[in-house]
Amino acid sequence: MSKTLKTIKRLAAKILNAGESRVRILDQKKAMDALTGDDVRGLIKEGVIVLLPKKGVGRSKAADKASRKRSGRRRGTGSRRGSANLSKQMWMRKIRALRRVLKQAKPTLVKGAYGRVYERIKGNAFRDKKHLRGYLREKKLIK
Repeated sequence: MSKTLKTIKRLAAKILNAGESRVRILDQKKAMDALTGDDVRGLIKEGVIVLLPKKGVGRSKAADKASRKRSGRRRGTGSRRGSANLSKQMWMRKIRALRRVLKQAKPTLVKGAYGRVYERIKGNAFRDKKHLRGYLREKKLIK
């Protein structure tokens, strides 16, 4: 694009109150003859210079993301927002539940097992109550 065409495009953008990327010059020979802003206005009226429509932001990516979330994706710990203390609250809920189960099982446990299992709970050795009960049965820690 020559120097003069660039200038005309800039002028047209200013007149049309839009960005230069949205301005299109259809007949370059006619446009080269324009010297003033009035000439450019005339070219706009003639249809030699046209303004492309605004693009906007599509929603397809958002829709794709939403569908993936509905099917259970994008919900891992790295995607979660909110308080950083949430993980601590989850930990507390889990540990208290496990300790409750252990306390209920205490009378039926083999001697010395309670303390060892308690420490394992503290060390995050069990995923959940089912895992803990399974461990107690597997290791024959129940009388």
